[in-house]
Amino acid sequence: MAGDRMSWARLLKWSLSYMDGARPSRDIRWGEGKWRLVISSAVFIWVAAEASLWCAVLCSEEERRWLAEAVERHMAEDVVGRLREIALLMRTPLSVLEAQGITPEDIEDLLAELQVHVESIDIANDLHSVGGLVPVIRYLRNTNARIRAKVADVVTTVVQNNPTSQQLVMEASGFEPLVSNFTSDPDLTARIKALGALSSLIRNNKPGVAAFRLANGYAGLRDALNSESARFQRKALSLTHYLLSESHSDCSVFAQLGFPRLMMRLVSSDDSGVREAALGGLLELAKDTTLGNRSLLADQDRLRRLLWGRIQSIRMMAPEDLDAAREERQLVDSLWIACYHEPSTLNREGLVVLPGEESFEQPPDVAGRFFEPLRRAPLQRAAPSPDERSDPGNGTLGGIMLLLGPAPGNSE
Repeated sequence: MAGDRMSWARLLKWSLSYMDGARPSRDIRWGEGKWRLVISSAVFIWVAAEASLWCAVLCSEEERRWLAEAVERHMAEDVVGRLREIALLMRTPLSVLEAQGITPEDIEDLLAELQVHVESIDIANDLHSVGGLVPVIRYLRNTNARIRAKVADVVTTVVQNNPTSQQLVMEASGFEPLVSNFTSDPDLTARIKALGALSSLIRNNKPGVAAFRLANGYAGLRDALNSESARFQRKALSLTHYLLSESHSDCSVFAQLGFPRLMMRLVSSDDSGVREAALGGLLELAKDTTLGNRSLLADQDRLRRLLWGRIQSIRMMAPEDLDAAREERQLVDSLWIACYHEPSTLNREGLVVLPGEESFEQPPDVAGRFFEPLRRAPLQRAAPSPDERSDPGNGTLGGIMLLLGPAPGNSE
């Protein structure tokens, strides 16, 4: 067994050496290196597939497991090695890269490759350990707007649902250039991408939220809502909704900055995603009663007119449009109830939850009817009426069928 395993190890090592030999060297041109990387990846995939096919036929279960672990280990080592190469290139001064013929498009391609690698949380955390995180963050200040936007994409992937990398990015001073790009970058795409990265960076990250507040990030969100870009507005509303839901103490700050007025305007947007996000933000403000935000909203005739306008638009929708507007229908009704303490016309006309739909707040009770008799039985046994305290002799007690003994009519 050990000898067979060594033979498989030699075969795997020999096969993978073809890929290792195709790895781009330091002195070849960038474009050629990229193609060789693609070819080497294809060779590795082919070798792994061939080995898996033969092993499935000839190997035992233990040998197949060993081969899978060996391939997986080699892939992990290869990705970390590639991370080191990317980190070295990102640390190289731009003047040196340009002298080697590397263009901004090449750097974009490099960042796109890096983004694929860091989709794994473990690899994302390894980016810092191989010395690549700080150089990547420095590229947020690059003079090329497309590169700044692409770096923000990479940072978004690195920190998303990853508390370890969130902390590493904060410690590496990645927060400051992101805020700067979000609030003042002359390129709109770079601003939108920076906001996306910030949103991923500060979610479930209290130090990040505090830093965003101190950096006047709320004012930046207000500017985004004033923009003409629906995409920018959606991202800003999404982060606003998160901040409102996480800390109702900030509702007064958002109200003072004029967010209710801005969100009311966006309720009439032509973009359905913007409308839904604006309604969700207003609903979060309406839920807060600590500083009178509910009365602030309820006393404004403008909001009532806007909601009534949305109700009328929804009532005139075609069936297929009604189905697509499910979330908007429920948000309009919930906001109407929160502000005016009564169901909306949509609710009374059965347009909040259409036939065949189930409300998000009330999931279907698929098992209740089966357990209802069992739930009622203990209550009836606990408090029997006087007439039920004597057994009539027909196998029942107080109208409740006994579960022990012979069935009625089968007594001997």
